[in-house]
Amino acid sequence: MAVLVGKNIVLRALEPEDIDFLFSTENNEAFWEVSSTQAPFSKYILQKYLENAHQDIYEAKQFRFIITNSENTTVGTIDLFDFNPQHQRIGVGILVLPKYQNLGYGKEALEMVIDYSFTYLNVHQIFANITSENNESKSLFEKFNFKPAGVKKDWIFSNNNFKDEILYQLIRK
Repeated sequence: MAVLVGKNIVLRALEPEDIDFLFSTENNEAFWEVSSTQAPFSKYILQKYLENAHQDIYEAKQFRFIITNSENTTVGTIDLFDFNPQHQRIGVGILVLPKYQNLGYGKEALEMVIDYSFTYLNVHQIFANITSENNESKSLFEKFNFKPAGVKKDWIFSNNNFKDEILYQLIRK
């Protein structure tokens, strides 16, 4: 699972040279809310993560794609997680850096990962967890017919406030 090529982007596996990108995104407190991060990551820990990123999705139960644009600039990541072959489901999460948002990269990446998951991983459903006030993410996922399946009340504690998280599902018919 090295590369998925789209019209305007490429989804590729993590490479050792991604260490600085990972260090900057994983340690950006603005992103911690959605990743449940509570402390910074060292480059050493991220290096160990990169060393194990080659694991098969059936073994690791997750896979992180780097999203690059036509200029080969890294614009974000899209993660598959909680892969459960027995129950044929997988989670998806996406991060597009703020300066590259609203350019269609997230939409194309999500479309590619949906196709990949249904075609190659043979899942029956894909799910996403989105905070209730994240209207851009809700809109993106709803464009691909993800439906809200439930609300986890007061699920995320951030900036001294509890936030609801909505479980979205896309079920293959």
